Amino acid sequence: MAKILIVSATNDKNLELAKDLQQILSDMNLSTDIICLEDLKLPLFSSNVLVDEIQIDSLLKKMDQSDGLIFCSPEYNGGVPPVLSNSITWITVKSEHWRQAFIGKFSIISTYSGGDGHRFISAFRSQLEYMGTNVLARSISVSKNKPLDIESTKAILQGLIDIIN
Repeated sequence: MAKILIVSATNDKNLELAKDLQQILSDMNLSTDIICLEDLKLPLFSSNVLVDEIQIDSLLKKMDQSDGLIFCSPEYNGGVPPVLSNSITWITVKSEHWRQAFIGKFSIISTYSGGDGHRFISAFRSQLEYMGTNVLARSISVSKNKPLDIESTKAILQGLIDIIN
């Protein structure tokens, strides 16, 4: 059975979105796991800073063992939030090969943002594709004024399931 890892950048609205996606996937008989990057409290990357090796190894293992990735993140100042960029940096420098956790994986980008989140989606798509991730064309965008469309979300998630199964 395919494994999907849902990565929430923050522990607020995007974690709620991650849990909603997990429930939808569970209803579709798929097993998932959620990681909240903000809760990991990774230090700001610098070559002189040490990170909890057990914690980063656990994160790498979960990413390596996943067939698909779903990222839930807000748009910050028209781009990728620092917690997500910082986590990706730690993942890439602690991997045997810097693209190891991303290359060949299929992913969906989702966002709960104050606006439509399209700048984040565009910027993050570019970053993921550079690291070798196959990003699905459709994304999930939620805001206070645009709640999660369950039927559309099911179709988007089904696209990921169809590819990784």
